[in-house]
Formats: sequence, C-alpha cells, structure tokens
Amino acid sequence: MIKILFFSKYRENIGFAQLELGSGNFQRVGDVVALLKASYGDKVGFLDDQKLLIAVNQEMANICTLINESDEIAFFPPVTGG
Repeated sequence: MIKILFFSKYRENIGFAQLELGSGNFQRVGDVVALLKASYGDKVGFLDDQKLLIAVNQEMANICTLINESDEIAFFPPVTGG
C-alpha cells in the first residue's frame, strides 16, 4: 500500500490530507502522479507546478524517483521563511 500525503494549499485543493493506493503498476513517483491526474483532474493541477516539492519516505525526491509498495509520498508547496 502506497500512502500519499498532501500538505498546505495542496490539501485544500484536493479536499483531503491523505490517500492510500493499493498495489498497482507503480515504479516511479511519476506513475502515481499520472494516476492522480487521471483520477482527480483539475483538483490536482498543482502537480504540474514547477515548484512542487516531493518527498518519498521523508527524503526529497522527484517524479523519476523509484518507489516501492510500502512507500510514503508527500506533495507540498515550496516553503518560505523570513
């Protein structure tokens, strides 16, 4: 089971904080992104944002990162500070 987490404004856009995906043909983060786009359409438009941050198992990643069935993938907007 892959656990998907959405943070901040991304959580507001999609309408929930987390989602679990059963076993599928997911090899990379990009495969999960493609499924989310097909399933949720405009609600996940943020997945096309060039500033989108992705973490797999709490380590920074990108759409090419390899994943396993037990991984956690988090999507969150860039963090600003001051």
